[in-house]
Amino acid sequence: MLKTPYYLIDKASLKRNMEKIAYVRERSGAKALLALKCFATWSVFDLMQEYMDGTTSSSLFEVKLGREKFAGETHAYSVAYSDEEIDEVIANCDKIIFNSIGQLERFSEQSREVIRGLRVNPQVSTSEFIIADPARPFSRLGEWDPAKIETVIDKISGFMFHNNCENASFERFDEMLNTIEERFGHLIAKVDWVSLGGGIHFTGEGYPVDRFCDRLRSFAEQYGVQVYLEPGEAAITKSTSLEVTVLDTLYNGKHLAVVDSSIEAHMLDLLIYRESAKMEPCEGPHTYMICGKSCLAGDIFGEFKFENELSVGDRLSFKDAAGYTMVKKNWFNGVQMPSIAIRELDGSIRLVRAFGYDDFVGNLS
Repeated sequence: MLKTPYYLIDKASLKRNMEKIAYVRERSGAKALLALKCFATWSVFDLMQEYMDGTTSSSLFEVKLGREKFAGETHAYSVAYSDEEIDEVIANCDKIIFNSIGQLERFSEQSREVIRGLRVNPQVSTSEFIIADPARPFSRLGEWDPAKIETVIDKISGFMFHNNCENASFERFDEMLNTIEERFGHLIAKVDWVSLGGGIHFTGEGYPVDRFCDRLRSFAEQYGVQVYLEPGEAAITKSTSLEVTVLDTLYNGKHLAVVDSSIEAHMLDLLIYRESAKMEPCEGPHTYMICGKSCLAGDIFGEFKFENELSVGDRLSFKDAAGYTMVKKNWFNGVQMPSIAIRELDGSIRLVRAFGYDDFVGNLS
């Protein structure tokens, strides 16, 4: 039994998502790029690259990781590139997507030999959190004026629209794509490819995948473009758990259990959005608030139900712990960094990386 804490990636669960993505690619004609901002644990790229067309990035380091570790296309995007990094970005990508016309024109000469695109902000989104809403007031994420975009149409061959966020509704996706067509259809007809970004939960249970595929195909045929999707969460949903151990129990108006992990350090996205971790099953007569071991008062994973009372040494498993968690893990309080383990398709568990004091020191100066 591995020492906790550790992230456990289950390849069988991951493969189920990959097979759904492969089906969408085949039926719709769209290409699928893994969004490294969501998940970048390259130890399972060997499996994922069999079902996807490449990667898309948000920084120089992600571009290089995609180029080095994932077969297929490497798309580069960043909110803003610096003079010091632009040449290296271009050297490691197949397509570069600029966030603004200002950036496109600033680096026009350096990027003349690479396929170029522009991010477009349709000013509609599905996000319920303003911190994640790309169409929030005064958003810096993409150009929104069709007339202004048309002035540089000869410098690009594609667009990137990323306005979905945890969108599990096909109807809402369809509605927003209609809006994009109404506002930018005349420009889309002038380019060769369009990325519709990520945030579309088409691998979720009950999602009308065939309707989704048919909508993508009709869009592509109407405008004569290659459609790209950039699944992040959709690629790795329900594939990974965070395994922890109870270190202490106490009662302070509620039953509490302290574990050898930290939501601040190991599942930061949940803390940012003030959401609870997931645990299955979560049934029984005994309710506990599960707390992290850092000094942050609000380091709380959530409240969960158990069949039996918890004791020191009990193992717990938080589900769906891959997306926007492993990429955000940090050394707050010097809490032990979770190892990374993989459950292979044959059921065996392989430890691929453990972290120690030297990693903590090396992260500082």
